[in-house]
Amino acid sequence: MTELHELSALTLRNALARGAIGAREVTEHFLRRIDALNPQLGAFVTVTHDSALAEADAADTRRRTGDPLPMLHGLPLAHKDLTDVAGVRTTLGTAALDPAVAAEDSPLAAVLRTAGAISLGKTQVPEFGLSCYSENLIAPPARNPLDLALSPGGSSGGSAAAVAAGMLPFAPGTDGGGSVRIPAAATGIVGLKPNRGRVPAGSGQADLGQFVVAGPLARTAADAGLLLDALVRAPNYRAMSAASRNGRTFLDAALRAEGRFRIGVSTVSPFSAALDVAPETVSLEALDSGIRQLQAAGHDLVEAPLTYDPRYASAFQSVWTAGLATAPIPEDREEHLTDLTRVMRRRAQRRGAPELAAAIDILRQFEYDTILQYSAYDMILTPALGMSPRPIGWYTDSNADTDYERQCRYTPYTSMVNVCGLPAIAFPTLTTPEGLSMGVQLIGRPSDEAHLLAVCAQLETHP
Repeated sequence: MTELHELSALTLRNALARGAIGAREVTEHFLRRIDALNPQLGAFVTVTHDSALAEADAADTRRRTGDPLPMLHGLPLAHKDLTDVAGVRTTLGTAALDPAVAAEDSPLAAVLRTAGAISLGKTQVPEFGLSCYSENLIAPPARNPLDLALSPGGSSGGSAAAVAAGMLPFAPGTDGGGSVRIPAAATGIVGLKPNRGRVPAGSGQADLGQFVVAGPLARTAADAGLLLDALVRAPNYRAMSAASRNGRTFLDAALRAEGRFRIGVSTVSPFSAALDVAPETVSLEALDSGIRQLQAAGHDLVEAPLTYDPRYASAFQSVWTAGLATAPIPEDREEHLTDLTRVMRRRAQRRGAPELAAAIDILRQFEYDTILQYSAYDMILTPALGMSPRPIGWYTDSNADTDYERQCRYTPYTSMVNVCGLPAIAFPTLTTPEGLSMGVQLIGRPSDEAHLLAVCAQLETHP
């Protein structure tokens, strides 16, 4: 008999909508999974048993009364511990600040609550979401369900581990430099970074670099499309938004799985000018496997001779860490920061406005130049990661600069997509003899998440 956690989010959604199963039964099942698995995985920092069950009971009552059901009626998920949820503590992954119990939902939590989803708690993150691994000083590290000695990546690592382990059917993540795609690739699931301006509650238009967007972590393209449909159903109070889908849903795009595309292939990274970036053999094997699968699905794969501004690495670090300069951390609490955060914060505080403005100018020109190059293709294909998932503690066993350099070499292909504001999806294409998952990243044209989901779905049907 199929267990509830083995069902797709879409199948669960449909069963809940027709009353074949109740929200309380689903919620209890996933809470039991979390209680059983989290001591080993460290995916959750906080589990909200009581409030989740109360919300499930309310969802069941709503269905019995015949009221219209929202899109995600009764579906469980969880939020990163960077996202405020009413009545739940937020730690931001740091020991330098006292956890605060949120008085109200953040916009991201609010839109998913309105969609009928039930939050089961908060998932593990790096301090302030700064890193591509989910380790901090306040709770056990998140671990990779495929090998507990390895990291699931970050910063959405706790959420990705929970989805990969069947503790959740899907989950929202946030992605400022790869934080959805990296852990998806490390744990063998699907991670979609939407276009800048697509998701009102995480539009990529609020932070200095316009990097951070909210997007889905899921086990299938259809589940990712379903969650994205819920995320975009909110008012957008910014002047710039991603192009309208004209009434078509992202779920529909994944289910139709249509299209044949010209895809440019590249292993060039914008970090190469500053760092030794050479993808491991296993990363190239996953890329080659992806190429074969895409060709078998009817796509035209060609080499893309891309070039990137050699100033990228320095400019990105300057803008990525700029927010640390003004983070409200009392001076006497700075000793409780991780080494990486403390060093990057001090550098950010010493950086002058002209230097920061110059870095932003470099990245805005980088956006223009890169999108111009990509426009010769329908999509760009890269490895998802530069190497196989790293051991717990690998980043932090040295100094802050080594930590950061290791992150860039592990994830050399993701942050450039955030700088450009483009949509991108990571999905698995290879299972190693050790049972690890490796995958690829597809970068789409502006506002073209639908075709990325369609191609991902094609390979799920015909791997």
